Order: sequence, then structure tokens, then C-alpha cells
Amino acid sequence: MKKNYVLDTNVLLHDPGSIFRFDDNNVIIPIYVIEEVDQFKREGSERGRNARQVVRLLDDLRETGGSLSKGVALKSGGFLKVAVPTKRPELPSAIDKAAMDNAILQTAFDEREQDGGRPTVFVTMDTNLRIRADALGMVAENYENQRVSEANTVETGVTELEVSADEIDSFFQEGRLAPPAHALPPEKGDKPAKISQEAGAPRPVYLSANLCVLLRDRSNPSHTALGRYDATKREVVALRTPREGLLGIRPRNKEQSHALDLLLDENIRLVTLVGKAGTGKTLLALAAGLKRTVEDGMYTRMLVSRPVMPLGRDIGFLPGDVDEKLNPWMQPIFDNLEFLFSSGARKGPRAYAELLESGQLQVEPLTYIRGRSLPQQYIIVDEAQNLTPHEVKTIITRSGDGTKIVLTGDPGQIDNPYVDSQSNGLAVAADRFRGEKVAAHIVLNRGERSELAELAANLL
Repeated sequence: MKKNYVLDTNVLLHDPGSIFRFDDNNVIIPIYVIEEVDQFKREGSERGRNARQVVRLLDDLRETGGSLSKGVALKSGGFLKVAVPTKRPELPSAIDKAAMDNAILQTAFDEREQDGGRPTVFVTMDTNLRIRADALGMVAENYENQRVSEANTVETGVTELEVSADEIDSFFQEGRLAPPAHALPPEKGDKPAKISQEAGAPRPVYLSANLCVLLRDRSNPSHTALGRYDATKREVVALRTPREGLLGIRPRNKEQSHALDLLLDENIRLVTLVGKAGTGKTLLALAAGLKRTVEDGMYTRMLVSRPVMPLGRDIGFLPGDVDEKLNPWMQPIFDNLEFLFSSGARKGPRAYAELLESGQLQVEPLTYIRGRSLPQQYIIVDEAQNLTPHEVKTIITRSGDGTKIVLTGDPGQIDNPYVDSQSNGLAVAADRFRGEKVAAHIVLNRGERSELAELAANLL
């Protein structure tokens, strides 16, 4: 049975294409939503661009389908209608009956009554408004299309395989190992291998492209080896992390070893690094980028960027030219660069300045990336958890031939009020690219910045 889905303003501003994502059901947009969208169309932000996109989409439907007030057919089989309520808000809980939220919610109730009680769902990303709708007897849902399921948000990018001692010894010698048949994903046209249900049988594991693997000796659990699944060769291959480390730093745990291997592999074009504060996400990405750009010449330039998003109350406008204004926002990047150069071969208080002057290293905000084409570059986007899925899409689609993109962030430290741990661009990108041969994902769990930082991350 078809349903009516009444959309709130924040849904359209988050995803302009949401009007096409409800299959063959009816999509209803209250006239008050159109009025609210109009208030944002002049903004130069992502929200403003989405507002303009919504207006264009609705206008195209009006020109090709007819009157929006009567409803126009969608290709999915459903209908879209702009609804004008017959009465002003009369919600019993409305203190301010002229408030837009109450007017939008009243429209949902009117549509349900006028459509003979057809199942009607109010879709909004406003938690408080969902609570109020539910209290008044209206079915309310969050917009889920650009959200990651709760189960997928805890994916670590690492799996464990139990093998024999001889297989681990062989892995150390040859650098590769054919995984057990039950762990191999089926090839095209093949059925998955049947897994024994006998006691002590290996736990089912599904290997996907670039999945990090911990090989463990089933007879001696402390006997382990680290590798990564190569989907092309259909085997686990040894990590290519240099024993001497990069620029004076070495991986301090197995997740960091996996991360460096992914960051150094030129065949992997997208890496998502997720971890709490102090786990080394940015430091490892910078070290690998400098190694592949400056020392190996694999890329023409390393571009480091981060969204301009304040922590706490914003202090307002900053004086100076563009570089002076951006310096406070980019200072965390410079702090990591100073640490790398102070511990590496090129020592000095600002040894990276010559790289900035030569153009091999560029540090800038994400504001000006739209419209650019970036070939043969190593791009690091720090604090990517503050980006929307559309912003991450914009960044990744800028990549040209030979470009590698690294997204780092912590979904537990989101400063953007319009995304959460399941709808931010970093989490969505990691979920959508899972299993792709050009992408990889790893979660860093152990803090290595200091004992105090680790305690603060865990206790606070």
C-alpha cells in the first residue's frame, strides 16, 4: 500500500535528491518548506547550493509534469505534491501557532485526514520535531538514505583468520598466503563455500578487497602475522611498511602498521582513516604523503586541507590577508609537520617552508576546491567527520589521474550541527566504498599521543 511521506525543510537541504528516493510512494512538500528553502538560496555555503538545487528540481517538475499543487508523476511511480493546508496550525502543543515547524507538522496531519487515513509518515532530521510529532500521534522518521547503519559504523577494517603454524611460517618466507576456502568471497557465478558446523570449526569470515588481516596460529595464539587481502590475486599479502619507519616515525601498534601499508600503496586511491584523538591519523597520513611525494616522486604535490569549523563559540572575523586568516585553522597541520621534520632527516624549526615555497606541499581550506581538477596529487582531508556526504562527493570527484585521497577523522568529535556519527561524509564514504579494489578503510583504536591524552579520550 502506498504511503504519504511529508518532508521537512532540513531533509531537502541535506539531500536535494531526496524527493526521488521514496520509491512509488507519494512525496508531499508543505508550502512552508518552500518558504524556508527560499531563505537559504542566496548563501554561498553547501546549504545554499542545496537550496538552489531543490528549487531547480521542483521547477523542472512543474514545467514537465504540470501543477505541483495537484501533484506530478515521478519516474519511480509515485507522485509529488506541494501541499497548502486548509487551516492554520491548531496543534494542542503549539505555544507559538505561527511557528514554521508547527505549520509544517499541521500539514502532515491535514494530508492524513484528507487522504482517507492513508498511512502518512513525517520525515525530518530534527530530533525534537520527531518527538513532538510522535507525541501527537503522527508517525515520524529520520531521513535514512544518506546514513550508515549502526552495525557498519563499528567496522574496523581488520579481520582475524586462524591458520596453522606452518602457514604463518610460510607467510613470513614468501610474503603471501592463500586464505582458507571458507574465507574467500565467491567468484562470479560461484556459490559461497559451505562452512562446517562442527565444534571448533573456523568462524565464518568474509574477505573483501584491501581488508586488513591478522593471521593467528590456532595452536599458539601469540604467534601472529599481519597482512592484507589482495582481491586481484585472491590471497593475503604481506605489509609493505618500511622497518625503519617514515621520516623518523615508526608504527607503534598493528593498526598503525596496517594504516601505513594502505597509505603507501599507489594502487589504493581512497583511504579512510578513523580513530579517536591521539591515534596518529593525521601524522601517519602526512608522513606517508611526504614519503611518496617528496622522496619517491610518485605525486607532483601533496595537498592538505581541512574544513573551517570552529570548536566552541566562534571568535568572529580574523585580521590580515588570506594566509593570516587561515593560519589558526591550519595550525594543527603545521604542528604535525614540525614534529615530522624535527624527528626526520630535514631538521629545523620550519624545515617544511621550502616545500611550501616550491609548491610540493600545499595547505589550504576546502572552501575553494569546487570546480578544480587535481591530477597526480596526494590529497589529505583532515577532520572529514565535519563534512556532509555531498561535500565528500565533491572532494573525491575532483581527483584526476593518479591522485590519491586520504580522509581522516573521528565521528565522535563532530562540530558540524547538521551531521552526526551516522550521516557524516567520512562514515558514508567508508561505507559506500567498502569492498572496492581502489579503496581501503582502517580504524585506529589505540591512542599514542601520550598517556594523559589516551586517558582523557577514554575517560571523558
